[in-house]
Amino acid sequence: MPNAGLGELERRVMDELWSASQPLTVRQVHSVLAMDRAVAYNTVSTVLRRLADKGIALRHREFRADRYAPVTALEQMVVTLMMDALGYATGYGDRCSALAHFVERVTAEEAALLRRVLSGIDLSR
Repeated sequence: MPNAGLGELERRVMDELWSASQPLTVRQVHSVLAMDRAVAYNTVSTVLRRLADKGIALRHREFRADRYAPVTALEQMVVTLMMDALGYATGYGDRCSALAHFVERVTAEEAALLRRVLSGIDLSR
């Protein structure tokens, strides 16, 4: 199964985009990331461009700088990744097994939340 997730630097860049209230420039993202680690401006620029090419970030030109924003909220991206991963389990039994293994790894609080959500879903559809 290919790595459907984000690399470590991509994740850090997306975390900045997700936490921002408005689209960010490369310089803004770089200045935050450079506080924690040695990272080149061009590297951040390349990561942002690649995230836009993958459809994860939206790039738009504002004056002379590109600004970047997430295409979807973090929660929606996680749902997409989970559904994509589940898609690798091709048969019904494989999907059930994958879901069972997932549920075995959630915390008690997460299991309680799943029960509440599932009790409110019309499963007859």
